[in-house]
Amino acid sequence: MAPLLSVENLKVILKDSEKNQTGWIIRGIDLAVNEGERLALVGESGCGKSMTALSILNLLPQPPMAVLEGNILFKNKNLAHLTREDWRKIRGKEIGIVFQEPLTSLNPVMRVGEQIEEMIRIHSDVSAAAAWDKVLGLLNEVGLPDPERIARQYPHQLSGGMCQRVMIAMAISCGPSLLIADEPTTALDVTVQTQILDLLFKMTEQHKLAVLFITHDLRIVRNHADRVAILYAGQVVEEGRPEQIFDHPQHPYTEGLLDALPEFSHKGSPLFNIKGMVPSPFEKLSGCCFADRCPRAKENCRLEEPVLTEKIRGQWVRCFYPSGK
Repeated sequence: MAPLLSVENLKVILKDSEKNQTGWIIRGIDLAVNEGERLALVGESGCGKSMTALSILNLLPQPPMAVLEGNILFKNKNLAHLTREDWRKIRGKEIGIVFQEPLTSLNPVMRVGEQIEEMIRIHSDVSAAAAWDKVLGLLNEVGLPDPERIARQYPHQLSGGMCQRVMIAMAISCGPSLLIADEPTTALDVTVQTQILDLLFKMTEQHKLAVLFITHDLRIVRNHADRVAILYAGQVVEEGRPEQIFDHPQHPYTEGLLDALPEFSHKGSPLFNIKGMVPSPFEKLSGCCFADRCPRAKENCRLEEPVLTEKIRGQWVRCFYPSGK
């Protein structure tokens, strides 16, 4: 069976017209999400996670960015060939979206219930009364008290966590088959983050949605993802099941991310950090993109680019010298 979503050799460039420079945002990404599956996309800021999501949704700012190469297939349909009207039918109805900033994602001058109702009526042939009943049912489903009152409030009258619950309600309102969640808890208080994550995955399980979940926090994905893809400098450097990634990491970047988690450090010792920075889009790279930060790099790593290879069944790594754990 073909994947629900397939990203093939996606390459995205960034143009700086003032300096007459062209850089790489995404350097050739391959991903697949099957029906009902949860794929987590993990990496530092600047690795291309959000840009991958925006590319899938055809929401890249063009210019200065542009898709140079690659195919994005959803339900065996090439999304590159869609018209603006086609996209209007897919976003919201076929693909739900939860962004990381709920207050900026919602329209500040519309009541939140009206925004969900608008989404439902755009994609469904239902009466205003039926749409409003569904709005109240969704707000109740995502755990908001007194849905009638909440529906008639504006975003600024709600907390960040309440707004994100509204966004989740809107994302699932039209019964999509895929949900893209781009760091949905980043802008929230720590005390609220766990509640929102639990709600998000509870909703996707109840509604049988596939999920592309983007995060920089590996701890989140251990109990919530079916597969994990580690991104670095616009490339997938490792992919596998959570237990493979956590128990037998192969790429030195994955090892560094895990070593930087407090629970993996020794009590009383300084927290580990990966030396250096993610390369900028305009930095000219030859060989492995992680070579300058890698403790295992050798001369060939700086000259040749490794390819993503299946090291262990179901676990892929882009490295000449994987750990072998």
